[in-house]
Amino acid sequence: MKVRKIVFKNFRNLDDSELVPCEGVNVIYGDNAQGKTNMLEALWLFCGGHSFRTSKDSDVIKWDKSFARLDLEFFGQGRDQNATLSFNGGKKSVKINGVEKKSASVLIEKFCAVVFSPEHLNLIKRGPGERRRFIDSAICREKLQNAVILSKYNRMLNQRNTLLKDILRKPALEDTLDIWDEQLFYYGAMLIRKRLDYMKMLSEKARFYHSGISGGRENLSIRYISTEDIEPDDSFETIREKFALRCSNNRKNDIHMGVTLSGPHRDDMEILINGKNAKAFASQGQQRSAVLSLKLAEAAVLRERMGEEPVILLDDVLSELDNGRQDFLLNELKDSQVFITCCEKSNKEQLKKGKVFFVSKGNVTE
Repeated sequence: MKVRKIVFKNFRNLDDSELVPCEGVNVIYGDNAQGKTNMLEALWLFCGGHSFRTSKDSDVIKWDKSFARLDLEFFGQGRDQNATLSFNGGKKSVKINGVEKKSASVLIEKFCAVVFSPEHLNLIKRGPGERRRFIDSAICREKLQNAVILSKYNRMLNQRNTLLKDILRKPALEDTLDIWDEQLFYYGAMLIRKRLDYMKMLSEKARFYHSGISGGRENLSIRYISTEDIEPDDSFETIREKFALRCSNNRKNDIHMGVTLSGPHRDDMEILINGKNAKAFASQGQQRSAVLSLKLAEAAVLRERMGEEPVILLDDVLSELDNGRQDFLLNELKDSQVFITCCEKSNKEQLKKGKVFFVSKGNVTE
């Protein structure tokens, strides 16, 4: 997967212009609030039409304009292709190779990228919800079937929780719990098994990247923490049985609290550096390196599963990293097309091979 060219029209604060990157590393530097992140956001939008910064499509339109448009030329699936995203108020439209599509979600099967932004540091800094979302987002992008499994589990969970609250008022309804539980255990076990399979692949690749970033001084590992005491090699049937047993033992507490107290919606992923919990013991630079390694590993898994080399988008990734870690990102990510934003002029001078772009007040120059 390679970006040939992207054209901006009324997008954020960017001047109407185009960016023609190289196939290797592209460094985009400039002061804060000049438009660097906007360029990465524009590329990421072609991964399914959703921004990693805002939920409102209208936010991407330049403040004094009524519409915005992005045109992308890229190489993917063995041929040159093009796509257009248009934003008109609250409406969004997409064309792929000149053919208008009903939904921007079809872009997921056409253009593939992985993005790191400072907000992703919440994978370590915040609670289990952030880490669950990271895993679930990754497995859903990997296979659309996984998105169906996740959706059905969440629906069953919501219906069960509603019933639990009703049982407090009408105890006779407890007999109907078994009907919902059968489906909940089935989809819950499937979701956990998918997460475990993904994390096994992710862990191996994250360990490799983190070793490179840290110069071999640190070992990164990840561990799945389950409310059902699930082991990594447990079969689907074993997981379902453990889930069912835990829910059975917790039924009185579930009814009392009005919520389901165990299941994949309560699970977590522990991130360890040299055997210690990264949230409690890692420095800012180590935490950034760990999350970055997970994102690079995510790209490697996508490459294996989809047969395409994802475009890698790294926003403000070099800050708080020492020179050795910066050098790895700038010069050792071979084969992938990489876009890196930074503020320091010295960062671009470390780049041995690639292109450098300067952004000032929305104007982009090579």
